[in-house]
Amino acid sequence: MLWTGGADFESRGLAVPELAEGDSLVRMTTATVCGSDRHTVSGRRPGACPSVLGHEGVGVVEATNADLPVGQRVVFAVTAVCGECGHCRRGLSAKCSTVAKVGHESARGGWPLSGTYASHIHLPKGVAVVAVPDAVPDAVASTAGCAVATVMAVLEAAGDLRGRRVFVNGVGMLGLIAVAAAKARGAAEVLAFDPTPARGQLALAAGADASLDQGDPPADIDVALELSGADAGVRSCLASLAIGGTAVLAGSVTPSPEVGIDPEWLVRGWRTVTGVHNYEPRHLRQAVDFLAANGSRLPWEQILSGPIKLADLAQEFAAPSDGLRTVVSISD
Repeated sequence: MLWTGGADFESRGLAVPELAEGDSLVRMTTATVCGSDRHTVSGRRPGACPSVLGHEGVGVVEATNADLPVGQRVVFAVTAVCGECGHCRRGLSAKCSTVAKVGHESARGGWPLSGTYASHIHLPKGVAVVAVPDAVPDAVASTAGCAVATVMAVLEAAGDLRGRRVFVNGVGMLGLIAVAAAKARGAAEVLAFDPTPARGQLALAAGADASLDQGDPPADIDVALELSGADAGVRSCLASLAIGGTAVLAGSVTPSPEVGIDPEWLVRGWRTVTGVHNYEPRHLRQAVDFLAANGSRLPWEQILSGPIKLADLAQEFAAPSDGLRTVVSISD
């Protein structure tokens, strides 16, 4: 289903490429609609056009020149990386100097079948692939490759959460996963805030100890996770940090107003502020493991809407369904 600009999609056949060494062809079964794709279609963020959008999905290996069994159900990373540049060698492959991204590449370029809104996706050698256990449903597994893996990277940056007080600002898909994952990792208390009351209720259903009415948490937070991208949320997270506290910012992926930091407050308080964008292959494995071990505790019936058919994608972008993720059934 090719995105041709604005709100327009059209069904079009694309040639299946010859697989190079390390490449795989995956027959898609399910995709989910991420908010960033909605931003691309609405014009809030730039995107290659025409292109096959979609970067969350699950499918079955149909052909491969990699060390993967044909017929294996898999999820895959959002990045295709070289593995050789300076960033890759130092463990920051998400910032590979030649990075290409699933669901972000032009259909007229060298990677036309790059997105999940299609019957098949071509996965070049540099895309991490992880097998999915049978116990994890397709719609749940689909979220691993973007939202869940990103949260795993965020929590790694946050450090050991055992016995700590955690604040999650922004309860979209990432925030909801962060609430559940923080509890699973032993956080003593998880507080959440989202300006939409229904999302606050979702946070409670995911295991939050409290959903705050205002975006100003107590000033004794050990770990603050900013997932909304709002400058007010960044300020709240910083202001909440206790002595030795850590703030991890992951929502600020578009230009926003500057937020000031008092260096003396940072230094005397032994506080840490860091950012996370995308993730490493290990985080995708951790995402699948989290969903297998703890995914059933999340309120998926409230998180997911649909399923819709691939042919209904244009209507979905024009009039979004309720829920944090809309499921697209590719195999029907």
